[in-house]
Amino acid sequence: MRDADYEALQSAVLRFIGAGEGSFEELAPAIHAFQFRENAPYRRFCEMRGVGEKLDAWRQIPAVPQGAFKVSRLATFPPELTVREFRTSGTTGEGHGSHYFRDLTLYHAAVKAGWSRLQLEGLRTFSLTPSPAEAPHSSLSDMMGRLTDRFYLQNGRLEEKRLRDDAAVSGGRDEPVLLLGTALAFFNLIEKASEKLTLPHGSRLLETGGYKGSGRTLAKEDFYGQLEDFFGVEPDNILNEYGMTELSSQFYAHGLGRPHAGGPWIRERVVHPLTGCEVSVGARGILQLFDLANVGSVLAIQTEDLAVREEAGFLLLGRDPAAVARGCSRGADDSLNQ
Repeated sequence: MRDADYEALQSAVLRFIGAGEGSFEELAPAIHAFQFRENAPYRRFCEMRGVGEKLDAWRQIPAVPQGAFKVSRLATFPPELTVREFRTSGTTGEGHGSHYFRDLTLYHAAVKAGWSRLQLEGLRTFSLTPSPAEAPHSSLSDMMGRLTDRFYLQNGRLEEKRLRDDAAVSGGRDEPVLLLGTALAFFNLIEKASEKLTLPHGSRLLETGGYKGSGRTLAKEDFYGQLEDFFGVEPDNILNEYGMTELSSQFYAHGLGRPHAGGPWIRERVVHPLTGCEVSVGARGILQLFDLANVGSVLAIQTEDLAVREEAGFLLLGRDPAAVARGCSRGADDSLNQ
């Protein structure tokens, strides 16, 4: 029965992501009920909070603390059915968190659909991250591998010359390009480069954060100013991707001062840290995320990030000062800090 339930829910979420069939309001409680039955640590978590299997609304689903992925195997299937394990960096000395998958179909569908919403298909795409082959436990590298096969971080070294040569080919064609990378990877390229790398007109940059915990402090406005100066790409053409190992989906924001938004299959709540109640629009709190593509693990996660609630989406403020630096971008940057 558990296999049939998983397949039915996966199919329903795939139809919702791909064609808009169904609704978040119907799917989220159904996924919660499945996870309550099949994910023992999650069931204990719910029961401690007086929450049962059947719920009327998605906002009633309790959000598991992000750190729980470090101490429990949060999965709806036995270990022998695992096809992929994505890991957080584990660089803080507290061990890494793991997100287990019995199937990557939903994960890849969410990545592709989220990317389609950005309308960036067709751009020649380069990545300043390790390839999936070099970093098999990195969700970020796997995501990048769905978007490009051109990677310029090899064995912890940014291959500047090869990147320049490939970008020059695009420039000769006057074709815009898309350059992906963590913030720290962009920093390293800018600091170590022999000269600026001006990209063709209309090019885009996508940065995933990742320099917190590296000893660097820089306001986002200043960071985007450096990117504009070095690459010739205006801030409005720079995107930030917000995701984490524990999720299957991502949020994106364009330029400066604009909220992050995701697809209709992923939602957010910004809650008061003491009461757990959702704050009013314009107020700040702890960010909770609800991802339908997480059928095989847990739907609802309370992050360690602060955000401002917006009418649509959220303004990310950054890490809760009490939280340790971690995450998939952090893991991708470990070799750059050596």
